[in-house]
Amino acid sequence: MVALVGAASMIVATAAAQERVVPQSEAEIQLSFAPVAKNAAPAVVNIYASRKVRAPRSPLFDDPFFRHFFGDPRQGGGNRAPERMQKSLGSGVIVSSDGVVLTNNHVINDADEIRVSLSDRREFDAELILKDERTDLAVLKLDTDGEEFPTIQFADSDELEVGDLVLAIGDPFGVGLTVTQGIVSALARTQVGITDYRFFIQTDAAINPGNSGGALVNMKGHLVGINTAIYSRSGGSLGIGFAIPANMARLIVDSALAGGGIERPWFGASMQAVTSDIADGLGLDRPRGALITRVIEGSPADDAGFRAGDLILAIAGQGIDDPDAFGYRFVTKGVNGTVDMRVLRNGRDLTIAVSLEAPPETTPRDTREIEGYSPFTGATVMNLSPAVAEEVGIDFVEDGGVVVAEVASGSPADRIGLRRGDILVEVNGDAIESTGLLADLASERPRVWRVSIERDGRVMQMAFRG
Repeated sequence: MVALVGAASMIVATAAAQERVVPQSEAEIQLSFAPVAKNAAPAVVNIYASRKVRAPRSPLFDDPFFRHFFGDPRQGGGNRAPERMQKSLGSGVIVSSDGVVLTNNHVINDADEIRVSLSDRREFDAELILKDERTDLAVLKLDTDGEEFPTIQFADSDELEVGDLVLAIGDPFGVGLTVTQGIVSALARTQVGITDYRFFIQTDAAINPGNSGGALVNMKGHLVGINTAIYSRSGGSLGIGFAIPANMARLIVDSALAGGGIERPWFGASMQAVTSDIADGLGLDRPRGALITRVIEGSPADDAGFRAGDLILAIAGQGIDDPDAFGYRFVTKGVNGTVDMRVLRNGRDLTIAVSLEAPPETTPRDTREIEGYSPFTGATVMNLSPAVAEEVGIDFVEDGGVVVAEVASGSPADRIGLRRGDILVEVNGDAIESTGLLADLASERPRVWRVSIERDGRVMQMAFRG
């Protein structure tokens, strides 16, 4: 008995030193999460987004005889394909007492109407203030006149540890406000292709369809993440859910409240992950860090003295396992000031300070939506610059050119497989140096379109009938 008491005392002392305590008795095991839920749940909302979509046009309208009697919808004739309302359901978190709501971009994307329902069943229309496809986050503002709302306080998500208890709060399957409990299963999940910044909190707290945009909170009821996706083969929870860390979410909210666009710092270098062979060659105990392969002239990385072959191991004392982790750590430092990086160069351990600067728009973007009958119809394009490259989520190419910023669903550009981030290199032998030149070429009617596209550093050749 004495030995057991002594061992228990050691456990309590160790846990207290770590500021994390495990249950020590049956009474402690019967403790409730109710106070945490009561504190956080009122600030979690349901989001109903709806948009008008046109049903597919009947193939009968391709028959000249049918069009003669019923009209051609392409020319404003009768029997246009009917519109219908497409609705989506998600969750959100009130982060400011004046009704600012944070949610996932995919919950409200392309919505014509957004309505928000509170936990007390009151409903409000909401206006989209800011959306960011790269992080899959969006910020809304409730349409109210001076009313105050319950809020959730942001936590520092970098303080999370694997094994910490968390609650997921949202509206799964539209059944109503639901609280589930679990732990932080993993941190810094970077092999999850959900957003451009692949750095997620993994949890086994049950997350299901409808939970997207809801809150992941710690035991203080503070927001540590925005529930975003699940790994599932059935559509339901399998105990593998992913949340965007609160530190990234806070950056988007701050940008929205500042009334401008999203400013992210620009480093100005291409990187690759460290393989086992590279780690052996560098004398590392394991693969880690982000290896610089190219430095853009005149970029903050260049000004700081970085070189190809430098291995970045940490930012502001936080370890870096791969380029995705670097992207998250660097971007969440925000713009202005400097940040110290630990670098391995030729076997020497260095500390290099880098300026946190917004990427410049060295060439006017001249945004254009391509129209007409070309394969590019439905694509929105911009002239490439460091600022545009950062917005679109690609590495900047010093040679410039034209990049695809958006592709309308169902458009010719969509049908030929154009994607956001594609760089248009050549069209029928002409180098594409500006959006104006592309628009001029797109107005022509050649018999064959021969197109060169750069995607993920590789150039693809494509051909289409005119």
